Amino acid sequence: MNVLVRPAATADETRWRELWDGYTRFYEREPDEAITRHLWARILDADVPVHAVVAESDGIVLGIANYLLHENTSALTPSCYLQDLYVDPAVRARGVGAALIDWLWAQTRARGWATLYWQTRENNYRARALYDRYTPHSGFLRYVLRSPQA
Repeated sequence: MNVLVRPAATADETRWRELWDGYTRFYEREPDEAITRHLWARILDADVPVHAVVAESDGIVLGIANYLLHENTSALTPSCYLQDLYVDPAVRARGVGAALIDWLWAQTRARGWATLYWQTRENNYRARALYDRYTPHSGFLRYVLRSPQA
């Protein structure tokens, strides 16, 4: 499959939302319109360090990757956190996820970012099979406290 990865554009909103909803449901959450609308606005705002890329083939968006750039206490340059990666289930295992990661890794190297990193659920074996091709997992455990306002 020939896959092109590029920054998300205004015209991608409908398909991005479909894939975002699939991602949200995959992680057992119901899509929230206010959060979705807010996220999409941040992605399109050049002054906010939230970004998205899409992977397409023959003009059809097949996958999305939302990422954040942030300062790092252990490096002189920013880090890239790949927060959300989702590929249409109909085209999984055809290189779309790898194309998204490859694009971000190329950007990391070209822009001098300190790291590219991501996380997934321990039991997300299909995704882990792809991720393990890049690097072994870091061994860190994640702890989360949620504000009641969130």
